[in-house]
Amino acid sequence: MLTVIARYQVQTGMGDLVAMTLAKHVTATRTEPGCVQFVAYRSRKDREHFVLYEQYVDDEAFEEHRKSPHFRSYVEGTIVPLLSERQSDRYDEIELGQDLTGDQTGG
Repeated sequence: MLTVIARYQVQTGMGDLVAMTLAKHVTATRTEPGCVQFVAYRSRKDREHFVLYEQYVDDEAFEEHRKSPHFRSYVEGTIVPLLSERQSDRYDEIELGQDLTGDQTGG
């Protein structure tokens, strides 16, 4: 499973428009077959700051998401031009009981 966390800093005064657009984008993205979870958050402290928490079954599902008509319209067409900063990172879930170091001595 792939988890993506994206952070958007919006130009001053554009937070409400981005929030409305994200609401539509979240609804459309949740219908994608490879989407496990998609949630958008708006900061209480800075109303121009957003965080997206996204989970997909795999990298291919995420790439398909980025090719979708709603991604191109809502994110690339509407949101990106309103951003002053955009950052995203991809994460792998740490599986319980997984020993990546080869250490057999335990915790």
